Amino acid sequence: MSPAQDQNGRTPIDAATAQRLLRFLLPLIVAAVGTGLWELVVRAAHIPPYVLPAPSAIISTLISDRDVLFQSLLVTLLTTLEGFLAASIGGILLALLFNLSKLVEYSLLPYAVVLQVTPVIAIAPLLLIYLPQQTAVVVCAWIVAFFPVLANTTLGLSSVDRNLAGLFQLYRASRWQTLRYLKLPAALPYMLGGLRIAGGLSLIGAVVAEIAAGTAGAGSGLAYRIAESGYRLNIPRMFAALFLLSLAGIVIYAVLALISHLLLRRWHESALGKEN
Repeated sequence: MSPAQDQNGRTPIDAATAQRLLRFLLPLIVAAVGTGLWELVVRAAHIPPYVLPAPSAIISTLISDRDVLFQSLLVTLLTTLEGFLAASIGGILLALLFNLSKLVEYSLLPYAVVLQVTPVIAIAPLLLIYLPQQTAVVVCAWIVAFFPVLANTTLGLSSVDRNLAGLFQLYRASRWQTLRYLKLPAALPYMLGGLRIAGGLSLIGAVVAEIAAGTAGAGSGLAYRIAESGYRLNIPRMFAALFLLSLAGIVIYAVLALISHLLLRRWHESALGKEN
């Protein structure tokens, strides 16, 4: 009998595999139970679709209106991606600049905070006056996602072990060598955490800006489809668009979490703890 098998010849599941299965299956079970109860309540109480549609009606709307909804989803995702890339590149570069020059940090950080604390729903109409519509929507997504990347990367660059920093000084490492071989690796987990947050926030910013823009036509995003469905009392379509937005947010977070795990799994404790 192989040591990896029990007395009945079955291979036991180790604790780590069982935990991963539970983390995957439990949310699916909760979703299935909640959806089933939702369907039963709507059918039993005879609730009309314009008040609360059943999950079956939402799925039917997803299928019947798939061309319009998925086209709008692509528009929203493109805006989200553009805002996320701008926030990621700008936030990381500005954090590096802050780390190299305290004068620059003291001069510009207050304005980054102002961008963070100002509601984007208040900025969007103003941006739509001065910028082309698509540019204004992307800028809104950038504003919402920019500060978490900047703040987390700045914190990571400042969280270097003092003993290691002293060792680099002892060996007369230049500022660029210290940045490349010490500060950037130390800041990577913080940076990736900021990117995970920024991914969801860029989607929120895109949705808010699309609602403020309120433009119909082939270039409309999912946010406009939600508003349009509300005006027409097409509540199943509204729920279908909301479902696609939620699914897009989950996929964005999952992709960024996977990238973070792949980059950190061989050396950082946050990823090693998941495997050991």
